[in-house]
Amino acid sequence: MPQSDTVSRRAFLGGMAATLTYAGSPPVMLWPGQNTRERVRPKSVGDYDRMAKLSFNENPDGPSDTVLKAMTDAFTYANRYGYPDGGITEAIADHHGVKPENVLLGAGSGEILKVADDTFLVDHKKVIGVDPTFGSVYQFATNSKAEALKVPLLEDYRMDIPGIIRAVKNNYRDVGFVYICNPNNPTGNIVPKQEIRLLLDGIPGDIPVLIDEAYHHFVEDPDYVTSAPYILEGRQVIVTRTFSKIAALAGMRLGYGLAPKELIARMSPFANGSINAIVKWGGVAALKDTATQTRTRKNILALRKKVTGELTALGYSVIPSEANFFMVHVRRDITPVIDEFEKKGVLVGRRFPPMVEHLRVSVGTPDEMNRFMAAFREIFGAGKRATS
Repeated sequence: MPQSDTVSRRAFLGGMAATLTYAGSPPVMLWPGQNTRERVRPKSVGDYDRMAKLSFNENPDGPSDTVLKAMTDAFTYANRYGYPDGGITEAIADHHGVKPENVLLGAGSGEILKVADDTFLVDHKKVIGVDPTFGSVYQFATNSKAEALKVPLLEDYRMDIPGIIRAVKNNYRDVGFVYICNPNNPTGNIVPKQEIRLLLDGIPGDIPVLIDEAYHHFVEDPDYVTSAPYILEGRQVIVTRTFSKIAALAGMRLGYGLAPKELIARMSPFANGSINAIVKWGGVAALKDTATQTRTRKNILALRKKVTGELTALGYSVIPSEANFFMVHVRRDITPVIDEFEKKGVLVGRRFPPMVEHLRVSVGTPDEMNRFMAAFREIFGAGKRATS
């Protein structure tokens, strides 16, 4: 690794902020990887920094000092195309016990979802999944004149795995792949390991199943396991992961897919290879920095439990979450509610039809969560009028 003077977190982030605002215009924020690429109103840097940012399921702590140093040192290669990349692909393969040929890098896991659509939805094939979920896959399908078949969630917000199996069998010849977000975004609940196996055993073996594990690191439920081992079994499984959440690199864009060699070979031509040198080195450092990940996980889970408990005590029901966000049922349409929160300096999640009375809230810093609860009480009152 090239050596340079160690920089502080403030110096690194300050330099990046100066770079991003060099053109003199305020940043325009996009829903990262979202299906509509919906724009948030532009804000000045000062306005943005003052907001409690609870809308995008980000890691509020930012990357660790170890990761910042690795990225800063990697600026040595900013002027090169054929730069050393720190062995990012090999590091990911070692992390999961697979081979480098089983890894495909992406600019965030969202790129891998787009690659899957481009690969498996040719000839107007269909993607099958639940609704609501992370909708990028469905939007990509629509954009490419394919079709998304959406199975509604069950009444308790779980995924209807038997319903997905039926949909696959009823449309077998036209199915390009199945999409599962586990834990699910926006609900935060999981598909248990036995239901994942039920799905894989219940559909034809030649249909790929893409399992999005962006929030894998925050799960506590013992009935959840990663689906990566299915790749070693030779199953037609694609697992996607991201450095945007636990590693706090959302703005740097790094993710990957794991799959059997044959699926990676089919998908690779559709990847654009646009990942920068800086984040590749950062990703390698992040994989090694398990102590920071453990601390981040502990803090987020404790805050999630605290705030959801306060909301429940006020009389509002919260969907049990295994992610770094949760959904609270506010019993009114959230469209104006989002604006009310923003006026109070709190950014919250967008609307997720058909769950239009559920507000998705990311877990931020302790101060941000206190600000959220203060705004919540002002907007909704004490909550005694709410029913479960």
